[in-house]
Amino acid sequence: MIKGFKDFLMRGNVVDLAVAVVIGAAFGSVVTAFTNNLINPLVALFGGNNVNGLAVQLGKSDKTIMDFGAIITAAINFVIVAAVVYFIFVMPMNKIKERREKGKEAGPSEPTDVELLKEIRDLLAAQQQNGTRP
Repeated sequence: MIKGFKDFLMRGNVVDLAVAVVIGAAFGSVVTAFTNNLINPLVALFGGNNVNGLAVQLGKSDKTIMDFGAIITAAINFVIVAAVVYFIFVMPMNKIKERREKGKEAGPSEPTDVELLKEIRDLLAAQQQNGTRP
């Protein structure tokens, strides 16, 4: 039972998913601080002299603001988190999995149905030539 559980956990998909969730949550605040304090001012710089940077206010209400800078920031957040998770966790896990599979040799392949039928036919033909009955 423990071996089955270990095999389940060591499958790439489960481990990759667990690592991505944990690290993504933990690293999210670091990336958010980075983008809010470094990337957002740079994005706002290209937005012109208004306070909103790359945002556009469509009406008189604050609810009508379309903030393109926030969308760019979210995309940058995603790319940074994805890169960190991939290069620090997923790539090494794939290397480990690849090393484990190198040690395993492929066994003999199972014969196909056609091969089995041909073998049976040949055995029956050989028995008929020898005069024996199956």
